[in-house]
Amino acid sequence: MASTLYGYKWKKARAKFLKEHPVCEGVCKEDGRVAAASVVDHVIPHRGDLELFWDRSNWQALCKSCHDRHKQRLEKSGTVTGCTESGVPLDPNHHWVKSKRGKGG
Repeated sequence: MASTLYGYKWKKARAKFLKEHPVCEGVCKEDGRVAAASVVDHVIPHRGDLELFWDRSNWQALCKSCHDRHKQRLEKSGTVTGCTESGVPLDPNHHWVKSKRGKGG
C-alpha cells in the first residue's frame, strides 16, 4: 500500500509543499539553525490512513537529517536521544524541555 501512496500525486504535492516551506521545521529550527527542507514528514504517522496521509495540516518540512535521525528514532522508540549545542535535550517530552516550556521559555 505504501508504494501506491507515494506515486505521482504525492510527488507533485510534496514538491509544492517544499516550495511553500523550504526550511527545516525540526530540530534545526528549534536549535536556531537554518537548513533546507527536503522531506515532507507526516507529524502523526499515517499508517496507511488516506485521510491522515493527505491532511496537509499533518505535514511538516524537515531536512533529511532531522527526518532520518530524530523523527525516525522518536517513532521507533518513543524518545529522542541527544541535545542541542546549547545543551537542551532533543526529546520534546524530556522533563527539562517540558519544565522550560511551562515557565514561558
